[in-house]
Amino acid sequence: MTRLSLRLRIFLFFCLLALGGVGLVTGALWIGYARAGQPALLDPFVFSGLLSCFAILALCAGIWLLFDENVAKPIERLASEMRARAHAGVSNDMDLQAARYLGDLAPAAAGLAGQLSETTLSTAQTVAQETARLAQDKARLTALLTEIPVAMVLVSPSHQIVLYDGQSAEVLAQIAHPRLNASLFDYLDRTGLESGHARMMKTGLEVSCRVTGATGQQSYDLRLKPLGEAGGYMMTFDSAHAQIAPDAARPLVYDFDLLDTPGDAAFEDRALADLCFVVFDSETTGLLPHKDEVVQLGAVRVLKGRIIDGEIINTLVDPGIAIPAASTRVHGVSDHMVQGAPDIFAVARTFHQFATDAVIVAHNAPFDMAFLRRHAQKTGVTWDHPILDTVLLSAVLFGASETHTLDALCDRLDVTIPDHLRHTALGDAQATAEVLCKMLPMLQARGLATFGDVIEQTRKHGRLLEDLN
Repeated sequence: MTRLSLRLRIFLFFCLLALGGVGLVTGALWIGYARAGQPALLDPFVFSGLLSCFAILALCAGIWLLFDENVAKPIERLASEMRARAHAGVSNDMDLQAARYLGDLAPAAAGLAGQLSETTLSTAQTVAQETARLAQDKARLTALLTEIPVAMVLVSPSHQIVLYDGQSAEVLAQIAHPRLNASLFDYLDRTGLESGHARMMKTGLEVSCRVTGATGQQSYDLRLKPLGEAGGYMMTFDSAHAQIAPDAARPLVYDFDLLDTPGDAAFEDRALADLCFVVFDSETTGLLPHKDEVVQLGAVRVLKGRIIDGEIINTLVDPGIAIPAASTRVHGVSDHMVQGAPDIFAVARTFHQFATDAVIVAHNAPFDMAFLRRHAQKTGVTWDHPILDTVLLSAVLFGASETHTLDALCDRLDVTIPDHLRHTALGDAQATAEVLCKMLPMLQARGLATFGDVIEQTRKHGRLLEDLN
């Protein structure tokens, strides 16, 4: 029973109450009929029994509806709002009107939330000061790296990218989108890289090697240097491979926690905090996946609960058909804008590679994925990624009876979508990613620690997507 939602448990309680009432009335009438000893009274007793049973059922159903609307739903909403303030950094005012029949519970919850906000603000100020110090350290490190005339990548012992600078990003982008936690084998030939790595591990010294790119179109002169006790190694490209000047700005993208990331496990067993998510959205010529086409695709990457700056896809798509004026009024993409843009097959292949070893996330994912899967055969890729839907995550956290549009979720979680970005693929993907980042700690606070735990809960609300689509 403890695994059932509050509303379902209350519903079952009223069902039990109704059945008990029906049983008592039926038993009392049967005893009365038996004591009367007059068979001719059977019909009146049966009629009275049926009338009484229907009255009891109607009374219990009515009281349950009132209780559900004025007690169960407000408690569920109050719990989700408190969790949002405790774990997602939401600071807007709580809706006390919906919980007006809960006595002093709602004001007490609001007072606790206010106290929590004050404590959170104080903590945030301390964190901001420390963040500013770390930003200064990062700026010094970036300035230092600018003096090194090579493109550099830090790599974990399992050959996953831990850090790359702006210059190495330019080199990697010649092969595929640079991505934190991506396997180097997505960019470089496995045999050549493993051979150089084996020599480095054997000697414990820096080694040089020449490795072919994963596409086989170009070779790269590399230097591999072990990182000692930190594990992993530093890889540098010869400056001839870089497409920008050595003294150009070189922003860093990194997550040193990836050096300690455990080996692969089934997605169901992976902790939410360790997962990589690719959040995407698409704009289309219409609402029919079996005949309409994608005109714009945007995607961002979320790693360890934070959005990775710079790791995005934002591209127009040539749909191969005319874009209806009604659709253009929604997303602003016209026929003229998509002229010369890549087709869905090229964009889908790029996005597929961008989402390697990641969970794909979207708001109403079945709709967006239907466009990609329809062209899967011609694209030459298989969409076998694990998928999360923020509509279902919203239902898990806030209850199925709430509104689960992207705008409603953003309002609930204090996420702002600039007007000029609403109904653009990248703008909606960015908003969905921010919503996801706020929901992840809320899910963990609910005791849903692994991806499998979350999927088990979302399956209970699958009907929402069926109705939505």
